[in-house]
Amino acid sequence: MSDKAVGSPEGVKDNVEKSESEDVKKFVIESARMLKDTHCEDVVVLDVCGVSQLTDYVVLASGTSDRQMRSVGDDIEQLAKKKYGMTRLGSERDPSITWLVLDFSSVMVHLFEPATRAHYDLELMWGDGKRVAWERDA
Repeated sequence: MSDKAVGSPEGVKDNVEKSESEDVKKFVIESARMLKDTHCEDVVVLDVCGVSQLTDYVVLASGTSDRQMRSVGDDIEQLAKKKYGMTRLGSERDPSITWLVLDFSSVMVHLFEPATRAHYDLELMWGDGKRVAWERDA
């Protein structure tokens, strides 16, 4: 049992942080499922807490076209905003739309065309992160 008083500011802060952390993980899993449901391929979720100073989770997926990547990126942004109260801090895309990044601070979503994904190989870069199970049970 914690030595923090039930009503203490530290105890309240810990509960708020735990709740926010649980919501972030729910958002990550729901985003991954949305990517899969919209025909993105090779969806990977990495927990990079303690590995990265920039974010807690990295979501990677390959899209089939620039139009699909923009559309699912917009859908993920709406999910974050409406259901989880998360706002996008930034969104970057290369001019030819082969890589789209959505930055939600604690979560970074990377959508790539397959060749661009292979070239940058973020799975290797974040290789110390733990894979997060996100797929629905069969």
